[in-house]
This record gives sequence, C-alpha cells and structure tokens, in this order.
Amino acid sequence: MTLGDHRYPFELDPFQEIAIEHLDAGKSVVVAAPTGAGKTVVAEHSVLLALTAGTKAFYTTPIKALSNQKYHDLVAEHGAHRVGLLTGDVSINGEAPVVVMTTEVLRNMLYAGSPTLRGLSHVVLDEVHYLQDLYRGPVWEEIIVHAPPAVRFVCLSATVSNADELTGWIDAVRGGTELVVHQDRPVELTNLYMVGERDAGRVHVVPTLVDGEANPEGHRFTERVDRHQRGRGRRRRRRFTTPRRMEVLHELQDRDMLPAIVFVFSRAGCDDAASQMVDGGAVLTDRDEAHEIRSIAEHHARHLPAADRDVLRFDRFVRRIERGVAAHHAGMVPAFKEAVEECFVRGLVKMVFATETLALGINMPARAVVIERLTKFNGESHQFLTPLEYTQLTGRAGRRGIDDHGYAAVLWSPFVSFEQVASLAASRSFALRSAFRPTYNMAVNLVRLHDRDRAHQLVDQSFGQYQADRDITRMSKRRRRVADELAEVEQELRAAGIDPDDIIPPASDEEKELFRPALESALSQLRPGDVIDAPRPGTSEPAAVLSVGYRRGGNVRVRLVDRAHRRITMDIDDFDRPPEVIGAIELPEPYQPNSGKFQHEVVRLLQRARLRGQRPKHRRERDRGPGPDPFEPQRRRLTEKRQQLHRLEQRIEGRAGRLAQQFDDIVGILQWRGYIADWDVTSAGETLRGIFHESDLAVAEALQCGIFDGTSPPELAALASCFTYEQRGPGPAASPRLRTAALRERFRALDRLVGEIQATEAEVGVRLTRDLDPGFVATAAAWAGGDDLSDVLEEEDELTGGDFVRQIRQLVDLLRQIAIVAPVAETRAAARSAAEALHRGVVVTPTELEADETPAGDDDALAGR
Repeated sequence: MTLGDHRYPFELDPFQEIAIEHLDAGKSVVVAAPTGAGKTVVAEHSVLLALTAGTKAFYTTPIKALSNQKYHDLVAEHGAHRVGLLTGDVSINGEAPVVVMTTEVLRNMLYAGSPTLRGLSHVVLDEVHYLQDLYRGPVWEEIIVHAPPAVRFVCLSATVSNADELTGWIDAVRGGTELVVHQDRPVELTNLYMVGERDAGRVHVVPTLVDGEANPEGHRFTERVDRHQRGRGRRRRRRFTTPRRMEVLHELQDRDMLPAIVFVFSRAGCDDAASQMVDGGAVLTDRDEAHEIRSIAEHHARHLPAADRDVLRFDRFVRRIERGVAAHHAGMVPAFKEAVEECFVRGLVKMVFATETLALGINMPARAVVIERLTKFNGESHQFLTPLEYTQLTGRAGRRGIDDHGYAAVLWSPFVSFEQVASLAASRSFALRSAFRPTYNMAVNLVRLHDRDRAHQLVDQSFGQYQADRDITRMSKRRRRVADELAEVEQELRAAGIDPDDIIPPASDEEKELFRPALESALSQLRPGDVIDAPRPGTSEPAAVLSVGYRRGGNVRVRLVDRAHRRITMDIDDFDRPPEVIGAIELPEPYQPNSGKFQHEVVRLLQRARLRGQRPKHRRERDRGPGPDPFEPQRRRLTEKRQQLHRLEQRIEGRAGRLAQQFDDIVGILQWRGYIADWDVTSAGETLRGIFHESDLAVAEALQCGIFDGTSPPELAALASCFTYEQRGPGPAASPRLRTAALRERFRALDRLVGEIQATEAEVGVRLTRDLDPGFVATAAAWAGGDDLSDVLEEEDELTGGDFVRQIRQLVDLLRQIAIVAPVAETRAAARSAAEALHRGVVVTPTELEADETPAGDDDALAGR
C-alpha cells in the first residue's frame, strides 16, 4: 500500500496516482489539469511526504487570499502546531514543518539564505502558469532556479499547450522532473449562447458547440449592419439584443442552473449589477437562509469598529446578500469578500457578480458561469479574452460531486460574432510565455552570491532564455528555408534580365514596429463577411473573411477566399501591414465555412459586391500601361521573401543573449550609481538587497540621499506611498497634496531622483522604474496620523474600502522593508512607527488577529535577512 492509498480513503484518479508515484520516487512534477480536477491532492501528498520524513514543505500561492485559504485547509488537516503562514502581512508559526506563503516571501528567503530554508524538501508552486504575469511572473522562475538542489517541486498549472516545454525547462535546471497532464474536466461543461430577441420579448439559449464544432444554429444570431451606411440616414433597428440581467436570472432559475457566477470586468459594474438585481425584486433565499447569511457576515466583520461598519455600509451589504445576491471584487474590504465566499460555498448566496480575480484559485465553484462580455479593459484598451482566461473563468462551472454538468453562458453582443464566441469556447489550451526580466534587486543579489560567470549562467537558466533558445532554433530553420526560396526568385528574375537589386527594398524597421500593434488590433476586429484588400504580396484581388479563430498561443488565424476562388489561411506573421476593410457581404445561410458550396456562393457574392476604394475594371486595365507585367508575381514574391528574411534575422538577433545583455546593462547602472564595485556589493548595495519592490533602485537611492531622513511617521508614509500607489484608469496623475513646504520640497527631490534614474535607463535601453504617483499621499498621511476611516474615505471619492485596504497593505510592506535597511537609525524607527500606525482597524484581517504577537516585518524570512 502506497502512502497515497493510505492518505486518501477515496479512489484516486489515474493522473493523481501517476503524479504521486513520481513524488514517491523522489521526482518533481508538473501537473497540468483543469480547475477542480484535483491537482491539490498531489500538492497535499508532497506535504504528507515531508511530514512523514521529518522535513519541511512550503506551499506557495500568488495571492494572499489564496494563501489564507490554504493555511486554514492545512490547519484543519494537520493541526495548527504543524502549519505556519507567512504573507508579508502575517507571520504565524514561521518555523513549522509546513508553511504556506506567497511566492515573493520564498524568493526573498532564497536570496537572503534564510535559516528557515534548512530541512526544506518540497515546494508547491500553485498556479504556476502565473509566471507569464508581466510584473510578478519572474518570481516563479527565480524560485525554481535558486532553490536548494535537494528541493522537489510540485508545480500546479492550468491546462496549457506547452506544458511539456515548461517541464523540459525545469528538468534542465533541476533534473528529475515529470509531466502529468489531465485534459478531462471533473464535471462536463456545456457552453451556451444567450440571445435576447427584441420584439418577441424572449431569450434564446442555444449550445455554442455541437460535437466540438460551432453550432450552425448560432450563426443566425450574428446580425450584420453595413458599416458603410453608418451616418447615412436611419440605421436598421437590431432584431437581437443582450439579455437583461433579470432575464438571465429567470433563465438560470428555470433551467436549474443556480448558483451562478456572473463575470463583469468592472468593480463598479459588479456593485451596480448586484444592486440592480435587488432593486428589481430578486429574492433567492428563504427566511432561515437569510438569518444564516447575517450570522456569517457578522462573524467576518466582528473585528470592525461600529464607526467603520457605518462608513463601509455594512448594513446595506448584509441586506443585499440576505437576498442571495452579492458582488465580489478587489474593491471590497476583505471581511466582506470572505463573507460572500463562505455564503456562496454553503449554497446560501445564489448569484455573485464578480471580476476575473475570483477565477484565480479561490474555492467558489458554481453550477453555472455567465460571461457578460468577451472583452475587458486592461488599463489602456479593450482586449479580447484569451483562451486561457476563458478556460479559467469557465473552470468555476460545475461542482465536483454535486453537479453532473456545469454550464458556461456567453451573452450576445453586437460587437462579437457567434463565430468568435464558438472559437473561444472550442479552444482548450494556451501557450505560456515567460515574462522573466532581470531587476536591480536580482542583480545585486546575484553579484553578492556568485561570481560573474555563475551569475550569467543563472540568468541563462531562466525559462525566458530557454524559450528564446528554442525560438532561435525554430526561426533559424525557417530562415534557411526562406533564404532558399528567395534565391530561387532572384534566379528567375536574373534569367529574365531583371536585376533583383533594382526592386523596391523591404519595409523599414520603423514601419514594422509601428505596424504590429495596429495589425494585432485590426485582425482581432475582423468578422466573417468582411472584405479586405489584397491580403498579402502576390495577390491583387480582394478577399472575403470566412472565419476568424484563435490558434494555440492566442494568435489570430484568418481564413479567406478571393474572387479567383483561392482559399487563404493567414496569421499575424503573414500580413505586412494592417488589412483595410473595404466592404462587407451578407454570408449565405446556414453558415458552413468549410463547405465548398458555401465558399462558392461567397465568391459569387464577392464578385458582385461594391467595395470601397475599388476602381472600375476598365480603368484599372487602362492604368496598367501597354500591357500587364509578366513578372509582377515574381516581383511581389521577391519583396515578400526579403521582408520575411529581414524580419526573421531581426527576431533571431533580438532573442540571442537578450537577457544576459539586459543583466549586464543593469549591472552597469548599479556600478555607475555606486551599488556595485569590482563585482562586489557596496554598503549602498546592501541596502538595495533588502528592497523587494518594482521601484527598488529608486527607493534605495532615496534612502542613500537622505530624502526620508528627519521625517515624522505620517510624512514618511506619505512619501513612500508615491512608490506603491498607482492610479486606476486613464488620465494624468493627481497633484500631490502635501501639508508642508518642507514635505513638498522632499517630493520634488524624489521626483528629480526618479527622473535621473529613468534617463539613465533610457540611455542603455532598459525600463524598470515607473513614475511616482502622489495620488495617495494625503490619505496615507491621514491614516498614519490616526484619522478615522470616515474622514479618510470622505476625502477620496473614488477610493473604495477594498482599494484603501490594499493600498495601505502595500505601503506597510514597503515601510517594513525600509525599517530594516534604512542606513539611519531614526529613519528605521520612523518607518517602523509608520507601519504600526497604518496597520489598524479595517486593514487588519481576522487571520492576523489569530496570529502570534510577532510583527510580520520583524520575521527573518520576510525581511530577507
């Protein structure tokens, strides 16, 4: 009997048994499986292995909320005396044999050589696909590269198309790593499409896929309005519409699909939706359930003073969730979010309007998931959901052991075709791309711990460089093929007496760089029936879009047919510039883009279509001159091949040694500013070693220049907040509201310092230090000075309770670091006092109230010392 059989009384799935066998054999594993499939069983087995062997296991997660949840789960299983929690906010039993922590905490331990690492045998990296996150992703790679050799990893990932590549990298860096892939969801998922019909006053609900393909019935709901008639009189009134929320609720109730999570990619939108449902008369609970909900909410808010409850509108919050409807997003205070989570898991709250953050790890499965729209705002523009994002959102649909089916419904939109919805629903994978980049803190730690060659070797061991090397191999093969094709075309032209060098050269580098963002945007907006002009060199005919889909890796793939009946399949690399939409045709019904008969009819319609910018046929022929150029195809092909070859050579050159060069550039900046000398860390460098922040060098420079010295705790909190705060949404940063002339002068000095660093970075081609944002200075100073929550939030109309808590916690984390590394004792004391003054009231979570008396910032592991 294996340890796994003894541990789990229920029957293990085959993929769990295989992964456990690998762990028992002393190997690391990468487990890629859908949400809810049971990956956690494998992680918990590694914890049991460590406890049985008398060693340590660390369970890491990307977010503090998930760490808190895992901590409570493991305490329930193994007892509080054997489990600890380290998140930056909380330090509970940090030397326990099992410790749950955020990934940043473990990274800091590794660089500091913390004694807590002694005896460590297993590390769980939950949600490891998060390593593609632009700002936090590199932490996963640093952990895998720098962990002690004896450590075995359990990497839990969503199903991605290149899990074998990730496993190959970990095996190359650490050895002995096995991949376990499980494709099947524990509960079968049915994708649905919900469409409102305006005049009929009804909602159509149809399956999105039939036998894995787009449901032919769904295409009749894609209405097309001729974009060239816009502004020319009255537009045709749309027949279909997006279902109203109460209509969606009634459909879910009638089809027994509650409880449900409705994803709305806006915090304000979530609150408005929940209020709209309650105001509309939705009541999804009985009296007993409502009483239980109030008790749960009271329990989670028990530590909040009465005045803070009033400010946060606790009674209004409770009245809403008592009706079985709730919002869930990062703008809520943790006590409210946790109350919603518990009520939902218990089946008391039946409908939750949530942002996508709920899809990350939090245990809130539902019978149905509704996605109101397939685009979300990323801070700069609206982006279409990727297959991975869609899979993560719909992964909440279907409760294992409760539901036979889970349901994922997408609502009709005039801006998204049914073809796009079906393509996304049919996608089952997404390629992980490394976001690894060297940072100042990483560089100074590598210099301190290793010689120059070993430091370069460790940078080269990143997943980012591993992928770059594989890309170079693939692109080199393609370059050789393109070069051979180019030589053939040049030979044909020379044989005809034409010098290839006299033909127009490829587009410039600047043109290519300018085209790519516009090209990505243009392709994502194409819809079946659109007509584009001459899609690539070698073609002169307009082409009609048959379908728009997404390939593995999230790239757009466009299938077209032109007037000459040529069928063309293209992705972003096949276009030289954004395609121009010159018209649209009404596609025949039923929609069958793979059918030859359907394509023939599309060609017939395309030949008859009146297209914008197309000259009459007789005029085109006259403009050609005395006759057509018989070598026009070769000329076009020559230009195409030159452009492809030039593009490939640039990409290969950009990949080779890119990360090592970035590392050297960063080391050069640190040498110039006095943090490194003769490949050794200076006293200033020792300060930088203890700053783990996006603007690490700027914070260290401020400490070295004395900008924080001589400030009171509220003043120090105000200045430090300029590094942690980042305004949500567009628009210029707010002007700083600093109380004294002396403090304003310190801010100006800080701003000049950041400008100097950014100028230096621009000279060497790196961009690590972001602008200061003074939008939180008055709030930070007021809270650190003891003001009430009501006074603080009244001053900030746009700041929600949850945003306030999150900003204060980030500020506390930075101040605790400053309290350890500041060169001046008085500044260390002021930072410590500021952190303590900020960490009160609504900022303190129930988990922290259960913690011991040791301040989190004094813990060796968290401090990185």
